Amino acid sequence: MRLRVVGSSPAWPNPGSAHSGYLVDGRLLLDCGPGVMQRLRDADGWSAVRSIVISHFHLDHWGDLVPWVWGRLYGVTDGTPKPELLVPEGGRALLDAFAGDFGRAGMFDAAFDVREYGAGGVETLGYRIEAAPVAHYGFTTFALRVDDGASALAYSADSGPSDALRDLASGADLFLCEATLERGELDNPAGRGHLAADEAIATFEAAGARRLLLTHRPCELAAPDGVEVASDGLELDVG
Repeated sequence: MRLRVVGSSPAWPNPGSAHSGYLVDGRLLLDCGPGVMQRLRDADGWSAVRSIVISHFHLDHWGDLVPWVWGRLYGVTDGTPKPELLVPEGGRALLDAFAGDFGRAGMFDAAFDVREYGAGGVETLGYRIEAAPVAHYGFTTFALRVDDGASALAYSADSGPSDALRDLASGADLFLCEATLERGELDNPAGRGHLAADEAIATFEAAGARRLLLTHRPCELAAPDGVEVASDGLELDVG
C-alpha cells in the first residue's frame, strides 16, 4: 500500500498547503478538502481516483467535492466512470441540501456514485475500510482504517482523545493522526474534538501501531523531536 499526502493543513490552511486529502495507491482518496483537487490535477491524477471516502462534513474535509462535480460534468474526464463517493450515515441528505446552496439539485449524484457508510465500515476497490465513530464536538465523524490484506493504514480524521481511536489504530502499519492543538486543555470546554501532539503520541503508543505520522497540524507548532509530520506531496509505503 502506498500513501500520498495530497493536503495536510488544519482548518486554517498552512501557507502553500491544501486541506485534508490522502491518496492510497493512486485510486482511493480519504477526504477531499479545499485545494486537494488542484493538487491532484497538478499531478494529472484526479481522474484516476475511483473512490472517495469522507470522514465528516466539516468543510476542510469535503469542500473540493464541489469543484469535482463541475470537473466531472463540464471538464475533460477521458471517459472514466464516475468515482464512488462514500459518506457518513446521513450524508446523502446533507449533500442534497448542499446542492441547493452550491449548484443545483442532483449535482452530486450526477458526478458520483454516492453511498453511505456507518460504524463498522464498508468495502471498496478490494480494500476493507473499518469506520469508528470518534469524538469531534458531537459532530458525526469517523476515523478510518484501510486494510488491503497485507498492510493497514489508520487515519484519525478529526478526533479528541478516544478509546475508539486507539482501538481502530491497534497494530496498524501506519497511524496518520491529527495533532491540531498546542495543548489539549485549549480545546472546546463543551467537548473535545482535536488532539495535541502528546495526546496523538500517547494514542499511538497505546495502540501499538508501527509508525506515526502527524497531520492537520499548524505550521507554527513544532513537532516533538523524532516525530514525523505530514507535508503536501509526501509519499511513503504503508507496510
